[in-house]
Amino acid sequence: MNIGTLVFRFRSILLWAILLTGFWAPWVQMWAIGARTPLLEWLALETTRAGLLTFTVATPVVIVAGALVAALGVGLRLWGSAWLGPGVVVHTQMQGASLTADGPYRHVRNPLYLGAYCWIAALSLLMPATGALFALIGVALLSIILIRGEESFLKSKLGQPYIDYLHSVPRLFPRLRTTVAPSGSQPHWGHAFLSEILPIGVFITIAFLSWTYDHDLMIRAVIITFGLSLVMRALLPPVKQEPDLPQ
Repeated sequence: MNIGTLVFRFRSILLWAILLTGFWAPWVQMWAIGARTPLLEWLALETTRAGLLTFTVATPVVIVAGALVAALGVGLRLWGSAWLGPGVVVHTQMQGASLTADGPYRHVRNPLYLGAYCWIAALSLLMPATGALFALIGVALLSIILIRGEESFLKSKLGQPYIDYLHSVPRLFPRLRTTVAPSGSQPHWGHAFLSEILPIGVFITIAFLSWTYDHDLMIRAVIITFGLSLVMRALLPPVKQEPDLPQ
């Protein structure tokens, strides 16, 4: 088992270890590095100190920006999950029976990783500023390892068709115009919504609960959403889907 396969198998554990460390930010207490001021408040304060906006304006600007980033993350996650199938999304092993080249996968190879980074960036607004920096760097490094591992795996499984796909579709920055023809497979939107409860909950928390300025309430909302997402994924029936190779 290579490092990419091992990291993929334990990706959820690694991801949550990074996020929990970001929220905990133990270096604040241990070495007095940084403060426990949430990133949302810190960004508003620094924008005010820089003389760009008043604090009463800067705070709503940060909230709206965070909500937009979270919405982008939700959109990408739903779109990607609908076409890939939640059974593949949550599987503990890499799947390579065939190549998905429909929906968002005609424009970007990794919409799920891109979407995840967006909603995690929005979630980081609730972390201490230094914890948010740690989480964003950690998630970026984890994503790179996972993406490279999946690419290596799919090259070995699918061969030249996948190599051609690599040359046609960008890794992370979507291309609006594409030469990849759709294969005709169908999305599973209902399953996608149920499997992406957590990103949706993060969006709701940032977009609506942020206006209460109650940090504890927002943290509780995220925890409740996380628990609900675990229940939904456990109860979600698998979708058998065999995407075709791109023509």
